[in-house]
Amino acid sequence: MSLERALELAERGRGTTHPNPIVGCVLVHGDKVVGEAWHEEAGDPHAEVLALRQAGDRARGATAYVTMEPCVHHGRTPPCTDALIGAGVVAVLAGCLDPHPDHAGGLERLREAGLQVALESGELGFRCRAQNEAWRTWVVERRPFVILKAAVTLDGRMTVPGSRWVTGEASRRRVHELRAQVDAVAVGMGTVRADDPQLTARDVDVERQPRRLAFGSGPLLDGSELELRTGTLEEELRALADEDVQSLLLEGGATIAGAFLRAGCVDKMLLFIAPKLAGSGPALLPELDAPLDVTRLRTERLGEDVLLTGYVNEP
Repeated sequence: MSLERALELAERGRGTTHPNPIVGCVLVHGDKVVGEAWHEEAGDPHAEVLALRQAGDRARGATAYVTMEPCVHHGRTPPCTDALIGAGVVAVLAGCLDPHPDHAGGLERLREAGLQVALESGELGFRCRAQNEAWRTWVVERRPFVILKAAVTLDGRMTVPGSRWVTGEASRRRVHELRAQVDAVAVGMGTVRADDPQLTARDVDVERQPRRLAFGSGPLLDGSELELRTGTLEEELRALADEDVQSLLLEGGATIAGAFLRAGCVDKMLLFIAPKLAGSGPALLPELDAPLDVTRLRTERLGEDVLLTGYVNEP
């Protein structure tokens, strides 16, 4: 339960820690919680340090439950490992390892200092990794975490003759919520020419609009506010990562979806399925070079539609 509580606390930092990950920490002494905190803003103390401050002397002999391995890196803040050791914490349970090449190794440092350390596994460990799935891809692969979104009918068509929409209002609202949560949204030039999309998050709470991109040779339509990206996918995704774009929602049609999938650059899929048979129209995907497995599939009802979510590349 303590690690689940740390996961809840970490979410309070969502949207304010960028480009850092969100992290939560709970300190338990005996059967009592003596400190709990989350990383609040980039450059400010990390969750472990804030929890230790709250605990004070009660941290001595405590166990720390933290959603990610404590850092050993001395950047804008001192290493969390040193703070835990100095406070007299005797054990640390981490939800996942830190994949950052400059920050990893915290559990080993704590073990060398005589603390008991453990790494969560199973579903709870996956939840800790997934909580920072975009950040993890960004630091390891040096590209954004790519979410492929598509709306289809039961017979796999992306349009319905005589209708503007494939899915219902609840599904369309979820797409706007997704746009509000990512750093960038992208389509291909085919979608630009056919629909001239805005790609903004509308009628939902949004702290900042995502960057809006068009991949392809152009030109953009007159008055378009999209950014044109004309390089190869690998070049453009690396450039976006260098500009602190950690997450990219990929919309549009089969051509751009197939290109990203063939390049191995799709990490997560969100498939909105409407209870309709179109009978004709463009299919979800062109032919791929080889089959791809989608893991951790889950379903959700959205009005009359069904949302399928799964991973092509798990965090």
